Amino acid sequence: MTTDKGPTRYHHGNLRPTLLSVARALLEEGGPAALSLREIGRRAGVSAPAAYHYFNSLDAIAAALAEQGFAELGESIDAALAGSRRHLLAGGIAYVAFARSNPGLYRLMFGEGFQAYSKGNEEIRTLRMRVYRQMKDDLEKRLTPGDVPNAALFLWSLTHGLALLTIDGQVEAGADPDAKVEEILKLVGMGLPAVR
Repeated sequence: MTTDKGPTRYHHGNLRPTLLSVARALLEEGGPAALSLREIGRRAGVSAPAAYHYFNSLDAIAAALAEQGFAELGESIDAALAGSRRHLLAGGIAYVAFARSNPGLYRLMFGEGFQAYSKGNEEIRTLRMRVYRQMKDDLEKRLTPGDVPNAALFLWSLTHGLALLTIDGQVEAGADPDAKVEEILKLVGMGLPAVR
């Protein structure tokens, strides 16, 4: 008599990407608090020790997910910038759209616990700085060098706040989130020539 152990959901060479894919789905279902190596392993059809072989801690899987997220966010902004002459506006809209499409991942990338899993992670630092540079580059063409750091931090703070308000459902009911973000960023542009 044979026993059916169920379908194998991975083969030896692709367990790490499978674990990340499952972790990402869990993240989008319940936010960062939903992540558990045991649950990730269970959903991937492997034992917890098999999952620990690839990720020795929850911080390790959080770091891998954050790397993916920052890379994807940077790519989204690059794509938006490529088709626009109004870079800061296009970049801001792409930034908020990324958060709306990936709320769990976005919260992981910027939320509680970020310092714990990202400490010493050069890849996350590099990818995160890429996003910052995307905002800063256009400002450097339009503002005096002394104003650029504060203007970049201001724009990032505004865009990050808009992203959180949007994914938390705090933008007025019935409003088109993309249109609302564009309206707000244009309003800011009245005071910053770089956004107009």
